[in-house]
Amino acid sequence: MQLALVHARYQLLEIIRIPVAVVGSAFFPAAAMIFFVVPFTGDDSVGATFATASMITFSVMSANIFQYGVGVAEDRDQPWNPYTRTLPAGPAPRFAGRVLAGLALTYLSLLPVVVIGATLTPARVTPLAFLLTAVTVAVISVPFTLMGLAIGYSLPSKAAVVVAQVVFLPLAFGGGLLSAPGDAPGFIETIAPFLPTRGAAELMWSAVGDYPVQPLALIMLGVWVVLLASLAAWAYRRDEGRRFS
Repeated sequence: MQLALVHARYQLLEIIRIPVAVVGSAFFPAAAMIFFVVPFTGDDSVGATFATASMITFSVMSANIFQYGVGVAEDRDQPWNPYTRTLPAGPAPRFAGRVLAGLALTYLSLLPVVVIGATLTPARVTPLAFLLTAVTVAVISVPFTLMGLAIGYSLPSKAAVVVAQVVFLPLAFGGGLLSAPGDAPGFIETIAPFLPTRGAAELMWSAVGDYPVQPLALIMLGVWVVLLASLAAWAYRRDEGRRFS
């Protein structure tokens, strides 16, 4: 655990030294809140609360796909990364440290969304719901962390940037993150339960309010976690074999 914290500190210091990386992870969700939520909520407290939860899911997805997908790919190009793989501690502390640092950055990227939701919309949650939401953030980070790792270990940095961007927007729109629950176009409502973004969004909606999670969306979220974990593990072993065999 001590080694994992050392790696997490190293990762966070690297990110903080380039402030635009921190700003970038928070900008798009905050901009989405301002353009897609604030003008349309009116006095609808329930709708604003669900919309803010959707933007939190949007932020979690953005932070994890890009920081792992692009960050891991860029790290693989640096001489420090092959050196750390030769250390006797093994990969576990590095993975744990990266995940801890990523989770910290994820929570940091949520701050603008939460502030905008609390000050510019009628969204409201109880203290217990707020704590449940904070825990749910860590849970729904899992599939997007695995997705980012799969991209980062599979592709060079220039290709990882493109793939992360191509994957991000269809998942956001297809999962119904930019509309209220049940208000998305018909074809979106049809495909949404099969995407990981919808299962993650429904867990967030249920955390902030009275929303019944669809079993299909939850099952498919679990399927995606298994598939992405397998893909990330395969990509890591493939990269390890190419570089060190």
